[in-house]
Amino acid sequence: MRPVLRTVNRILIGVAGLLLAVVGGSVLAVGLGVRPPAWWIHDGPHDVLLTQARRTRWQDNGWWWPAVLGALGVLVLLALWWLTAVLRRRRLGEFLVETGDDGAGVLLRGRAFEDALADDAAGLDGVAYAQVTLTGGRHAPGARVRLQLEPYADPGTVLRDLTARSLAHARESAGLAGLPTEVRLRTVKHRAERVT
Repeated sequence: MRPVLRTVNRILIGVAGLLLAVVGGSVLAVGLGVRPPAWWIHDGPHDVLLTQARRTRWQDNGWWWPAVLGALGVLVLLALWWLTAVLRRRRLGEFLVETGDDGAGVLLRGRAFEDALADDAAGLDGVAYAQVTLTGGRHAPGARVRLQLEPYADPGTVLRDLTARSLAHARESAGLAGLPTEVRLRTVKHRAERVT
C-alpha cells in the first residue's frame, strides 16, 4: 500500500471507529438508563432516534430523493475504493523456485529474496540506499527497485552494474528464467558547505 493510501486508511479507520464508539456507546448508555444532556438526539430508552416527522420532512421536495440516492451512491463508491485499496496485495509473499526436471519446486519467501537483492544492490558503488519490492505472480515474479544514489554516482553506470551483477545474481540463485524489473533512481541531497 502506498504511504498516502496508508495514511488515508488509518485516518478513515480512526474517524469511523471514534464515531461508532461515541454514538454506539451513548445509545447503549441511554438504553441502560443514563440521563442524556438536553441537546442529545434521543431522550431515553424508549425514544426513537428519528421521529416520523424528521424522516418525512423533506420527502415532498423534488430534490430530496436524488440527493439522498446520490450521497449514498458516493458513499458506496468510496467504500468500495477503500476496500479494494486495502485488500490489494502489492507485494509478493512467496514464489516457486523449480528444483529439477520433475516439476518439483520450493517456495521461497518474498521478503528474504527482497532483502538479499536490496543488500546486494546497496553494495554497488554510488548507491546510498536500496529498497526492493517483489511483484507479479508465484510462477513469474518481478521486482520494483528503488535506489538512492550518492551525488557523485553516474546513473548509467549504476544501472548497468545493477543489471549485470545484482539482478543477474538474483535470477541465477533463484533459478528464474527472467526477472522483469522496474528501477527508480533518486539522488541523495547534501547541503553544500560554505567556504569562506
